Amino acid sequence: MSLSDLRTLGRTGVRVSPFVLGAMNFGARGRTSHEESIALVHRALDAGVNAIDTADTYSHGESETIVGKALRGRRDEVILASKFHNAVDDDPTHRGNSRRWLTRAVEDSLRRLDTDHLDLYQIHRPEAVTEIDETLGTLDDLVRAGKIRYYGTSVFAPAELVEAQWVADRRKLNRLATEQVPYSPLIRGIERETLPIARKYGLGVLTYGPLAAGWLSGQYRVSAAQPESYRAENIPGRFDIDAPANAAKLVAADTLAVLAEESGLTLIELAIGFVLAHPDVTAAIIGPRTEAHLDAYLRAAEVTLAPDVLDRIDEIILPGTVFAERDTGKIPDALADPALRRSVA
Repeated sequence: MSLSDLRTLGRTGVRVSPFVLGAMNFGARGRTSHEESIALVHRALDAGVNAIDTADTYSHGESETIVGKALRGRRDEVILASKFHNAVDDDPTHRGNSRRWLTRAVEDSLRRLDTDHLDLYQIHRPEAVTEIDETLGTLDDLVRAGKIRYYGTSVFAPAELVEAQWVADRRKLNRLATEQVPYSPLIRGIERETLPIARKYGLGVLTYGPLAAGWLSGQYRVSAAQPESYRAENIPGRFDIDAPANAAKLVAADTLAVLAEESGLTLIELAIGFVLAHPDVTAAIIGPRTEAHLDAYLRAAEVTLAPDVLDRIDEIILPGTVFAERDTGKIPDALADPALRRSVA
């Protein structure tokens, strides 16, 4: 495998590199300066990465601004993707999937990114209070207006993906082109239904979190000290190696690290190789914060896992396994809200 081995994004005919550069860590959220972030963009493009994924919510728009600066003079080299739905500021009306917000959100993203169109515009999360008909109809209008080329979803449940296809067919809209989901050897839930549905409907699949938010960085080992994580302060308990809820995940991460060593690989190479070996995965989104992080990812792009290594991963972590619901990217409302599970007298 190499970054020059381009892959077709679903049924769009667009050819993308196996890596998409994720810009979530650019700016305040990832504590990465504009200069550092721009250098990462240029280094990734020079290495052969031809797609970038960001979102309006990342550092409240700062990530999009940085990407726009980095792409001056190079915009035509890049398949540029962004997302809408999550809050961009403290105004409660500046979020969601409604036509009212979406028509403003896309203009704000285009301005920050300093471009006249997005190649891919994604619904960052589903929203129960907004009809999917309204959201897809608005996205279809944006395609016809030339503001976006394609649209997709992110962390949609299997049933929501199917419903979106049905709505598009019924209303004769442009159909969604992609789904973005978390996927790694430690987070395999999408293998149950999401990936088969993507195959059925010809969706491109962009996966994020190949290192399971750092659990497969090589630092999470049995009997090792608690690794430092800038994410830990935002999600209490998720990275605590002493928490009972993380015990099985820690053992699995440690066992994968041993397998990587036995195979002459880094754990990062093992994790990346696993993700890109799945035939229904189009590309893996990587989110480096430093040049060292990016270099480690780029080295992993040259790795192809042998069948016996993939078989061993399946033995360590059964296909379809999810250790914690929060790792899936969105806890379903029916699980998160007690009112949806209990009758009220």
